[in-house]
Amino acid sequence: MTAPASDPLDHTDLVVLGMTCAACARRVEKALTKTPGVREATVNFATRKASVTFETGATSAEVLVAKVVDAGYDAMLPRVDVAEEVSREERDLRLRFTVAAVFGVPVAVLGMAHGALDFPGMTWVSLALSVPVMGYSAAPILRAAWAALRHRAADMNTLVALGTGSAFIYSVAMTLAHAVKHGVSGHGGHPEVYFEAATSVIVFVLLGRFLESRARTRAGAAVRKLHELAPASAIVLRDGEEREIALANVRAGDRVVVRSAQRIPVDGAVESGTSTVDESMLTGESMPVEKAPGSEVFAGTMNGDGSLIFRASGVGQQTVLAQIIAAVERAQGTKAPIARLADVVSGVFTPIVLVLAIATFALWFALTPVDTRLAEGLLHAVAVLVIACPCALGLATPAALLVGTGRGAELGVLVKSAAALEAASRVDTVVFDKSGTLTEGRPAVERVAPKAPRTEDALLALTAAAEAGSEHPLARAVVLAAKSRALEVPSATAFSALPGRGVRATVGGEVVLVGTRLFLEAEGVNVDGDADDALAQAGLTSMHVAVEGRYAGSLGLGDAVRPEAREVVATLRSMGLEVVMLTGDRPGPASRVASALGLTRVHSEVLPTAKGHVVRGLLAEGKRVAMVGDGVNDAPALAEATVGLAMGSGTDVAMATADMGLLRADLRGVVSALGLARRTMTIVRQNLFWAFLYNAIGIPVAAGALEGLLGFRLTPMMASLAMSLSSVSVLTNSLRLARHKASSPPRVGATDRQPDRSDEP
Repeated sequence: MTAPASDPLDHTDLVVLGMTCAACARRVEKALTKTPGVREATVNFATRKASVTFETGATSAEVLVAKVVDAGYDAMLPRVDVAEEVSREERDLRLRFTVAAVFGVPVAVLGMAHGALDFPGMTWVSLALSVPVMGYSAAPILRAAWAALRHRAADMNTLVALGTGSAFIYSVAMTLAHAVKHGVSGHGGHPEVYFEAATSVIVFVLLGRFLESRARTRAGAAVRKLHELAPASAIVLRDGEEREIALANVRAGDRVVVRSAQRIPVDGAVESGTSTVDESMLTGESMPVEKAPGSEVFAGTMNGDGSLIFRASGVGQQTVLAQIIAAVERAQGTKAPIARLADVVSGVFTPIVLVLAIATFALWFALTPVDTRLAEGLLHAVAVLVIACPCALGLATPAALLVGTGRGAELGVLVKSAAALEAASRVDTVVFDKSGTLTEGRPAVERVAPKAPRTEDALLALTAAAEAGSEHPLARAVVLAAKSRALEVPSATAFSALPGRGVRATVGGEVVLVGTRLFLEAEGVNVDGDADDALAQAGLTSMHVAVEGRYAGSLGLGDAVRPEAREVVATLRSMGLEVVMLTGDRPGPASRVASALGLTRVHSEVLPTAKGHVVRGLLAEGKRVAMVGDGVNDAPALAEATVGLAMGSGTDVAMATADMGLLRADLRGVVSALGLARRTMTIVRQNLFWAFLYNAIGIPVAAGALEGLLGFRLTPMMASLAMSLSSVSVLTNSLRLARHKASSPPRVGATDRQPDRSDEP
């Protein structure tokens, strides 16, 4: 009985081994979905994982494992060493392939020698050599086919088992019948047997699966690299002594010691010491980041020359690194909408192939002379069964998504789901928040307008001296601007701050006033109205300066545009995308930023709650919208968009409202994200095209369509080789994504019409 819907939900990922095609994944998924209490189950063939959401009162992870095992596959909870289990699976495949090759190749040589190696008892030698191949090497295939039959299903193993089994059983029967009639010695010639067809198919199927397993393992290399970033142990201070303990034993609040050239084991805040830390593997930022007391450090990053002592805050699964890994693995465990096509096709493909194989056998049996019709019908039917194995079709989508999401993590683009990646590939409009996204998110001095004969540097140094004692963001911007110009800033005395108006200080024995126009005019200063109007028209905040009651000049401050913003906007336009700016700021500052970036569509004075309405309006126009924001006041718009991209540091990545996270506060990540999405879906479409084309051509040829025209026959051995190569080709094509460059978008329409050349030098 199904548990009540009020039961709390839990989630687990299972490691599933033994799947050989998309139909296997569908059967595991069906077995899990039919389990009482399971709300949702998704099985990813490429990652060997099942992601299950279930009601805790109705079932458990152990029950789910049992359901998978009952379906004919190996399953285990994620706490096992997945890499070791995958390695064990590969070793088993290697051994079975080696046995198949050692015994099967001589069988193939004898079978294709056409009498050149004829000797008494040759058929019995072929039989003896075939037994280890069919009895040991093919055992997993036969077991899986039997499990599918028990569940009234059919998959790739069914096709291979039927093809090789029928050829082997037929050959054994003919050998025994010939022995009964002519004796074991072999007098009377040799019977028509096809041991080489059966064994060769097993050899090539196992070779393909071994290469496929290696390629799938390689496809997940990006996530494994992230796992390897965290060291196995950490040095902590306990009872005044340094102790090296296992990473799993580090607790929040521990004081952790990191020396030169060591990896930081957990997240925390520096208490003492200074150093630089390479955070490139986490954020993609190539420059080392300076760390001092109060700075945050993150697990997996590499310490530089200094030593640090920090207080652990995020440990275990709470570190930024662990959250990134979990997010990538969740994305790899999801399915893109385009994957449904392959799922539907693979679900009905095997029964159709069985019907085609039977029809092929019947046709050849009816049209071939009596003495050869059984053999001809069998050979063509076996070839159809073997070449139609839907391996390539099952790998087409998950392999590309696996490599694409892994490469995204390396480039600082965190993809939360496969559906988000597909949605991002179809975006035609990019909406940017202004503050903190297109701009730096902090004020900066944009213009210095002194009254003659005072110079810009002199006015800036004087203003910085007066503002040095203030904590106001505009004051800090002025001081920073003076430092950036390496100006000598004099000291000030008698400092006083007047909230909402400005500051008063004595610099070099003269009273200096800095503040708003109203403040200075109230103090009897005649402010230059033209200078004030010019700054306002430019969208800048005015800061006026007076010395001893006389106007000395004005400064214009604004939210500085990110240095890479104009390049990014131009690149997005070259990709055929419309770029829109959305901001809650006033029209003046919004217009200034839009003008600097060449933007024509701007929505200003938009409240955070109304940003989602603007995005909905664009969607209503038929646009597919990517919203880029900082994830705080942009949350409604991020949620409404076709795909939301959140910018920021690693701690911002886990925002629930965003579909994709950019680990760096760098707008070029938007280009990388959208370019990677387009390229990934290009690879998916190429894979699907190849998989469909392979079967569309291969099945008729295997059935004998070219024999009457060209005299070409596709033997079962050739069919098995072609089937294996098709799977490897799909994986190899997917692995091209591992070389995708950051900020290298495909050209306009590359997803549909133009060739993708982002891998070319």
